[in-house]
Amino acid sequence: MTKKLLAILGSSHKSGATGSMLNYAVEIARQKGWSIDYIDLYEKNIAYCNGCRTCMKTQKCVQRDDIEEIARLLKGCDVVIVAAPVYWANVPAIVKNLFDRLLGVAIEETETFPKARLSNKQKYILFTACNTPAPFSKLYGQSTGAIRGMKEFFKASGMRFGGKCVWTGQGKKTLSKRMKRRIEKFF
Repeated sequence: MTKKLLAILGSSHKSGATGSMLNYAVEIARQKGWSIDYIDLYEKNIAYCNGCRTCMKTQKCVQRDDIEEIARLLKGCDVVIVAAPVYWANVPAIVKNLFDRLLGVAIEETETFPKARLSNKQKYILFTACNTPAPFSKLYGQSTGAIRGMKEFFKASGMRFGGKCVWTGQGKKTLSKRMKRRIEKFF
């Protein structure tokens, strides 16, 4: 049975650091025979969440846009990779909006604590990049804030953490051999 990868780019720079990491992961997955769905959030029509919470009961948003396709692909994948740069120690607004709009797909409201709706057989992998060089990116929480925010969404949804890659520092134009090896280990 072919494994399914959902690759989500949350950066406006397709060839930037996060885009390069995601593109390399897609290339490796393709070589290993994975089925791949690729989503560039900047090419999708995704309205902002209006906070009505109807999705908590129906698992579908009342707004009709590209979120339905993304929800379907997320539910059906074995692994999802989200590649998002760091903006002010967090993810870009487009990625946060994605998570807001997937609320009812990810969790079910109960009397006590929300119940996960996605499978713990599914894994998520996170890629991020920031301009702050290592070790300062970690010491000052630049990339850790973005990773923490993305992990929170997927943890609540029930998916398992599969790993992360963090690209730190300005001026790097290509993936290092070390970064490539780290990405290759995911497949």
